[in-house]
Amino acid sequence: MRATARAAVAIGLLLAVLAPRAAAQAPGRVTIHAARLFDGRGAVIRDATVVVEGGKIAAVRRGPPRGAADYELGDATLLPGLIDAHVHLAWHLNGGGRLHTPDDGETPGEAFAAMAANALATLRAGFTTVQSVGSPEEVALRDSIAAGRIPGPRVLTSTGQIIAPEASPERLRRMVRALAARGADVIKAFGWDDPRAAGVNAAELERLRAICSEAASLHLRTLVHAHTDASARAAVLAGCTQVEHGLFVADATLELMARRHVWFDPQCSLVFTNYREHRAAYEGIGGYSAETFDWFERNVPVARETVRRALRTPGLRVVYGTDAVAGAHGRNAEDLVCRVQQAGQAPMNALASATALAAESLGLADRIGRIAPGLDADLVAVEGDPLRDITAVRRVVFVLKGGRAIVAPRAARETPASSG
Repeated sequence: MRATARAAVAIGLLLAVLAPRAAAQAPGRVTIHAARLFDGRGAVIRDATVVVEGGKIAAVRRGPPRGAADYELGDATLLPGLIDAHVHLAWHLNGGGRLHTPDDGETPGEAFAAMAANALATLRAGFTTVQSVGSPEEVALRDSIAAGRIPGPRVLTSTGQIIAPEASPERLRRMVRALAARGADVIKAFGWDDPRAAGVNAAELERLRAICSEAASLHLRTLVHAHTDASARAAVLAGCTQVEHGLFVADATLELMARRHVWFDPQCSLVFTNYREHRAAYEGIGGYSAETFDWFERNVPVARETVRRALRTPGLRVVYGTDAVAGAHGRNAEDLVCRVQQAGQAPMNALASATALAAESLGLADRIGRIAPGLDADLVAVEGDPLRDITAVRRVVFVLKGGRAIVAPRAARETPASSG
């Protein structure tokens, strides 16, 4: 085994040791009781008890448990494990407090440790599933988490990004197949995003059709990074699955997305706030110039208005994705607060966008996104009632992923370790 691989494994084992003791093995049967429960689709149960067996939800009922609950959560609200459909777990700040780049001297083991820390912070914030789009390193992270070697959310990854504006359709199809062979769960592509474009560019439409049709033939979804209306519209017409960002998308294109059943993933606040707070870590690296930060600042109100317009579009499926990058991991709930307080979304609908709706967008509605018998036991509890005060999503007091407690008070049946 190479030294870098040994370092990565050692770091993974260390993180597993540092994870809460309850995460070491999934309990055979546990009961959880809380003041209220939101099921992910719109139903609320007061005085709710959930029974978990073998990592699956076995029962959901009103009223206290028969006997003492294993986890008594008091005046908390149980939610399905939250889902963020757009993050970048590989993005992190290096030892010097700057955005990690391939030539900054960081070892592969250090980079893996930073990714693992991002994943653990995200999980502890209540997000039990994320879609991380676009670094090859995320494959090892995904697989390590899935194998139980390190704690983290369920990870879906694009394993890379297709940024090739001059490539032929056939070359683009080969690129899709290469990402699929690498183990991609989803394909991510970039639109042209030419701000001067007055309409859909025929060449861009042809390229996106090649990418999205090839992905569909491999039973893979496609996400298209598109800020301009022309690129977003091209992605819809090309038959792609989901449009990311859409900062300058027109109402007519939002309506077209709704008619074509294309998912839309706009951002409300976190990515912009994070760049502002970490400007010193980013500025001067790659395309992060002073002009870039001015652009971010100017477009904060545009982003919020885009979310508002999207939410007003009848039939449009607006999924929850934050575009969390270096510095933002673990704060993934901030866009829920923004959607309610700044964009006017009803708290129940905001929560649904990050649970049942997000699970459907990932093709995982039969496993996660709801609190219902037979689904994976991914559960989160927050202090208070987020349907009355959405800021409750910042106060996570309990996280269960696949039946394993990650954040929890001591189970009632546990006794302190012997001192003898």
